[in-house]
Amino acid sequence: MPSRREFMLSSAALLAAGSAARHAVDTAAFKHSVCRWCYPKFSVDELARTARELGLDSVELLEPDEWAVARRHGLACAMGYAAIPDPRVRLTQGWNRVEHHAWLVPAYRRAIPLAAAAGVPNLICFSGNRAGLTDEEGLANCVRGLEAVLPDAERHGVRICMELLNSKVDHPDHQCDRTAWGVSLVRRIGSERFKLLYDIYHMQIMEGDVIRTIRDNHEHIAHYHTAGVPGRHEIDASQELNYPAVMRAIAGTGFTGYVAQEFIPTRDPRTALAEAVRICRV
Repeated sequence: MPSRREFMLSSAALLAAGSAARHAVDTAAFKHSVCRWCYPKFSVDELARTARELGLDSVELLEPDEWAVARRHGLACAMGYAAIPDPRVRLTQGWNRVEHHAWLVPAYRRAIPLAAAAGVPNLICFSGNRAGLTDEEGLANCVRGLEAVLPDAERHGVRICMELLNSKVDHPDHQCDRTAWGVSLVRRIGSERFKLLYDIYHMQIMEGDVIRTIRDNHEHIAHYHTAGVPGRHEIDASQELNYPAVMRAIAGTGFTGYVAQEFIPTRDPRTALAEAVRICRV
C-alpha cells in the first residue's frame, strides 16, 4: 500500500498535469493579433507578412484603406479604425461630448458596412477627455451618441469597442479610464454590438488587480491589448505583470476573441513579437 506521503505527492502531480493540460487547451481557443502603430519602421505589408510567418491571426488598428492588406496575407484586421476627419484627435475628442457627434456619427455609419464587407469584426472608439465633464455627464453623452450608430452595427454584425486608457501616465484627463465606468456604459447601452477593449497595460497602471477584474467583468469585454508595465515595452520578465497567469485567466473565462500585442519593442521587433506570442500561448 502506498504511504500517505506517496499518495499525496502522486495526487498533486496528477492535479498539476491536469491543470497544465486544461491551460494548454484553453489558451488555444483565443486568437493572436498585433497593433500596427507599434512598428512604425514596417509597412503594413511587411508587418502582415511577419505576423503570418509568426503564426498570428491578425494585424489591427488599421485604417479602412489598409484592411485589404491584411486580407492579402490571409489575416484578419481584428480591430479597425473608422475614418474620421482628423485622426490626431481620436483619443481626446470622443463620444463623451455632444458636439463631437456631428462628425463621429456619420464616420461610424460609413465605416460599419465597410467593416462588415471586409470581415473586420470590431471598430475601436474612445470616450475622449473629460474637459470638465462629470462621469455621469460623460456616460449620458456617450450613450446618446453611440445609440445613434448601434442599429447600423447590429444590422451589419459589427461590434464597436471602447478602449480603456490610463489617465495617470499616457492620456491625462481621459474619461474612460476605469473598468467600472466602461462597464456602466456597456450596461446602459445594452447591446451585444458594444463592448470594451480591455487594455491590460492601461488598467494595471490605473487599478491593478487585473485577473480579478477580468474574471468579474469578462462578459463586457470583447478584446484585449498587452504591454509591459512600466514603460509599455516587452511583456517579458523585465516588467511587473505575470502575463502567462493573465492569459490563463482570460482563457478561463471561455474567451475566443483576439489578444493583441501593443507593446513598443526595445530590441529586434520580430524577435520581441515572437517571444510575446509565445508567452501568451501558455
